[in-house]
Amino acid sequence: MSPILVRPVREQLEHDRIIRLLQARSRRRYDAGINAGTEQVAPVGSGPSALYPDVVLLSMERGRRLEIVIEVETGESVNHLEALAQWVPYSKLKAAFHLYVPSGMVDVARRLCDDNRIAVSEIWSYHSVGEDVRFTLVHKSREAAPVRHAPAAPPRRRVPAPTAKRPTRGAKAASSRKSVKKAAGRGRAAPSASSRAASRTQKRK
Repeated sequence: MSPILVRPVREQLEHDRIIRLLQARSRRRYDAGINAGTEQVAPVGSGPSALYPDVVLLSMERGRRLEIVIEVETGESVNHLEALAQWVPYSKLKAAFHLYVPSGMVDVARRLCDDNRIAVSEIWSYHSVGEDVRFTLVHKSREAAPVRHAPAAPPRRRVPAPTAKRPTRGAKAASSRKSVKKAAGRGRAAPSASSRAASRTQKRK
């Protein structure tokens, strides 16, 4: 919540609703904390110098590194005092600074960032369509540091099933020749006993 602005009740409810939507959208990639309303449960830093952005996104890795801070503004809070009080400190953190403003206040937010030299990584606009809220990226800094995500698990390698080796042409020809020789050997009949006796009598004469 802004320390210098008291929002109308309707705007405050819409503000906190958008914060919770952003938290839900970010939970798959980050450890997302929020400071909705007057709550101060997700600080950046410690002690009296701690900051309380609307949404604080930390890395899912063991170190829980600060990745992104998000500030959500309503129509009343897009002004010069708010930019100096909150946008400037958030832009100096070692994390990406994302700013969400109503769709009708995009040009005002850009001008405030340019006039006050606020390094904002991304500016998003939002507007309600019935009960849904639509978000649109309208500005992205070229100098924005890339956000680190937890490394994905390497894909499993599929081991091919062992296949029987097919015989080569030479092996096929050799096996066919062997089978032919065996068949020829079997076809030759052994000489009978009578033929052997006849040959012996002829020799005696």
